[in-house]
Amino acid sequence: MITIKNIAVRALCTSAIALFSSNSAWALLPIQHWTEPNGAKVYLVESPVIPMVDVQIDFDAGTRRDPAGQSGLANAVAAMASKGVKAGRDASAEPALDENGLGEAWADLGASFEANADNDTLHYVLRSLTDPPLLERAARLAARQIAEPVTTEDVWQRDRARWSASLKEANTRPATVANHAFAAAVYGSHPYGVRTTEETLARISVADMQAFHAQYVAACRAKVSIVGAVSRAQAQTLVATLLSRLPATAGCAPLPPVGEVAALTAPAEKAIPFASAQAHVLIGQPGFQRRDPDFLALLVGNHILGGGGFVSRLTHEVREKRGLSYSVYSYFAPGLHAGAFTVGLQTRPDQAAQAVQVSRDVIARFVAEGPTEAELRAAKDNLIGGFALRIDSNKKLLGNVANIAWNDLPLDYLDQWAKKVEALTVADVRTAMAQKLQPDRMVTVVVGGKQP
Repeated sequence: MITIKNIAVRALCTSAIALFSSNSAWALLPIQHWTEPNGAKVYLVESPVIPMVDVQIDFDAGTRRDPAGQSGLANAVAAMASKGVKAGRDASAEPALDENGLGEAWADLGASFEANADNDTLHYVLRSLTDPPLLERAARLAARQIAEPVTTEDVWQRDRARWSASLKEANTRPATVANHAFAAAVYGSHPYGVRTTEETLARISVADMQAFHAQYVAACRAKVSIVGAVSRAQAQTLVATLLSRLPATAGCAPLPPVGEVAALTAPAEKAIPFASAQAHVLIGQPGFQRRDPDFLALLVGNHILGGGGFVSRLTHEVREKRGLSYSVYSYFAPGLHAGAFTVGLQTRPDQAAQAVQVSRDVIARFVAEGPTEAELRAAKDNLIGGFALRIDSNKKLLGNVANIAWNDLPLDYLDQWAKKVEALTVADVRTAMAQKLQPDRMVTVVVGGKQP
């Protein structure tokens, strides 16, 4: 007798053989884009190598949409998706399922489904084999979780207690204290800097989650990214099924705008006493939006400054020359708004002031002078040489396609990536870094060390 599980096992074996016997050419796969009649925007990469499909559905319902005093609401809504679904119209065919029933249903399908929220998006992610019986059932089940999640009061009270306990435990760590202080200083009152606390969770009710979901999760607001062994026609059927249970909407009114992150007008230093063996140091400022045209120049610049690991300037000056820290790094975190530029390290408390000063000097010098030709060449070689690792699986490629979709990047962005990185000059990188970074107006947070 052929069962769903038999089909899944057979398909997984086939996919494994295909994966190891084929050469990947992800960057050459075109991205198809269209808008469905319900308003959903779809981005598809047909990848027929293995019989699987990965889908990500993004809504403008990230934590930046949390109401004042209810930080954590978007994440609570994401968690709600796995707690249960109500019965369908035919309860015998689609019975109500609690969280245990959902887990068993996905295990039976050999598929997976999850929901998460970040600063900007609430997103649902489906992975399934493309065998028709499996994919149809997986899409129907995912549609129920997207549109008809059920969270009872007792489940929310239980999860809220667990979440609150986790927050309380995290606040005993110096890294958490440093991150909270840094975010508050860099972002001010902007939602990117607001943190979830036991108090904000206590203000969230099941009714609040239902209202948030009803306001933001609509088919006409969806951006759907698909990578896998499906044709456009199959993708359209899949999208229609996934969004079929959301309320029919004639049109989506524009969502209220979220203000931009304010630039820092002066430096700020925060020294927070903490009984820890290491001082945790964070230095930074607001950065830039992901769709900024200088993104690649800033990516390369940061690779040289502190994002390239042992070959970066910060590592050379802070670790190798002075032995002040085992690890030091820098990164940009761009989003729909100006995500933070951050330099981070840990050091002995008695060395914190020196480590801060050396890091500041490295940043200031790099912003003023830019990279050398040799540094630029090495960074290009490293980034371009490693580009294939960014897209060497359907899951990674899905993340890149979703990034293109969410930030309205060109459809040929991946194809042009290496060419554009190669074309960057020292002047391009120096100018971009100088425009975005202001070393004399950065925030410095030290937790566990002496005030620098």
